[in-house]
Amino acid sequence: MAVRFPVIGNWFRRPNGALFEVVAVDEDDGTVEIQQFDGTIGEIDIENWPQLLLIEVSPPEDWSGSVDMDPDDYVGKSASDMPNGFHDPLEFLDKV
Repeated sequence: MAVRFPVIGNWFRRPNGALFEVVAVDEDDGTVEIQQFDGTIGEIDIENWPQLLLIEVSPPEDWSGSVDMDPDDYVGKSASDMPNGFHDPLEFLDKV
């Protein structure tokens, strides 16, 4: 399998199943900044990237992993009690 160079916006799965997205690549510092599915930010040395045994994957359908909103918090509440955009991430964007 060819080693994929980290590209901003690409998602990867570690051998333990953890998902993360590449959010920045700093070639001057030799680092790749990543955001785990749970929102945790981390950093990987570019020289270590090929040894990580990563699999490039599609972005997860459940976008709420890194957001501090748990669907269980809204169980039993009406749709009007739920914040705008809870089910549609595009609702959070400003409309012109």
